Amino acid sequence: MTLCAGCDVGAATAKAVVLDGDDILGFEIIACRASAVQSATDVMDGLLKRLGLGYEDITCYVSTGYGREIVPFSSGNYSEISCHGKGAHWLVPSIRTIIDGGGQDCKAIGVNDRGQIDDFRMNTKCAAGTGRAVEIMTEAIGLEVSELGTYARRASDPVVLQEPCCILTEIEIRHLVLEGFETADIAAGIADIIARRIAGLARNMGVRKDVAITGGLAKNEAVVEALEKHLGVEFVRFPYDPQIIGAIGAALFASELAAGEGRVIR
Repeated sequence: MTLCAGCDVGAATAKAVVLDGDDILGFEIIACRASAVQSATDVMDGLLKRLGLGYEDITCYVSTGYGREIVPFSSGNYSEISCHGKGAHWLVPSIRTIIDGGGQDCKAIGVNDRGQIDDFRMNTKCAAGTGRAVEIMTEAIGLEVSELGTYARRASDPVVLQEPCCILTEIEIRHLVLEGFETADIAAGIADIIARRIAGLARNMGVRKDVAITGGLAKNEAVVEALEKHLGVEFVRFPYDPQIIGAIGAALFASELAAGEGRVIR
């Protein structure tokens, strides 16, 4: 039995996956700690303990995400773009476009029929379209992010938000609250503007079917439904939590390194 592991240390969460050949033995997701090293160690400690394994039982580790270069147990690291592409394609080989909605950035990733990256776009000037943007806007109407979908579906007259960045949009939302607009209508407007920002990024790259969304934003059904509407596609759903796709890709790279079939791309 050759076990390999991937660790994805993002801006908001850390994820770990252990692969046994072509099977996912287990995975773990935690909120990020004060440092990337602690985040990586805690998430891997938790997963290995739950699986009854020690660090010595894993043949190879690969890290990805913002903190990938300082993960102490990693044999090498790959970019999150490469890992999301590899993990998504491995789970659903028909995928050609991946939208990764992370805590602090958003990416549109194009892959070929072998799961290799052939194009990508990333928001570089504003947090609009990210998980943090959703949190900021949702807090402005007194809701938890998990409540956004429930309220958005109740909207009878959704507002259309227009400001160009999430901070200005937050101010716009607070004005709407003061003016007495319904919470449900503003919630629908939040989902819509986040989706519009992401859709623009994806269109700039070019959207090819099949399309899937990864990252924490993939769990926000209000945003997902609005994004499907703006792009005119129905997303492929993964058989596993969409937040662990990058960690799966890292574990796959670890398997290739363990077999002598890959090389570390830093």
